[in-house]
Amino acid sequence: MPILCDRWIREQARNHGMIEPFSEKQVREGVISYGLSSYGYDLRVSDEFKIFTNVNSAIIDPKNFDERSFVSVQADSVIVPPNSFALARSVEYFRIPRNVLTICVGKSTYARCGIIVNVTPFEPEWEGFVTLEISNTTPLPARVYANEGLCQILFFEGNEACEVSYADRRGKYQKQQGIVLPRL
Repeated sequence: MPILCDRWIREQARNHGMIEPFSEKQVREGVISYGLSSYGYDLRVSDEFKIFTNVNSAIIDPKNFDERSFVSVQADSVIVPPNSFALARSVEYFRIPRNVLTICVGKSTYARCGIIVNVTPFEPEWEGFVTLEISNTTPLPARVYANEGLCQILFFEGNEACEVSYADRRGKYQKQQGIVLPRL
């Protein structure tokens, strides 16, 4: 499964709307970089966050998620509490081709501050805004900046198109518009 380069990503974004909005080059001046790189795309985190809190003593249960487990925030930056995490969404909307799978990795600027980003793979024919998990692994509060780079998406092409895509299965996170909580 080969990794796809900047030319392929640019062509898919321009001609097929794979990434919208799309930045054709890396933007770096005064911000944590985002945009097209040699073999991936650095997505931006939007200004919508859900910060997890234990103020209501809720239990995190993926089968019965209690929305009281977080506080919603819209801001230019957010503080993720020590040893806690937040959910956010990408600025970019993605449409993944049928023969492609993506993997998300964190950016070194945040990783060097103890901030880890987790995103599950974008399966073939998945589309939507990305729900991002931002973990603060440190004993100190950590700041995350909206509308700046947060993680890098790597694109891998299969030898052939898959038999059943995420769209064919009518995946439960298909075409998500905001920060989407766990669904059963």
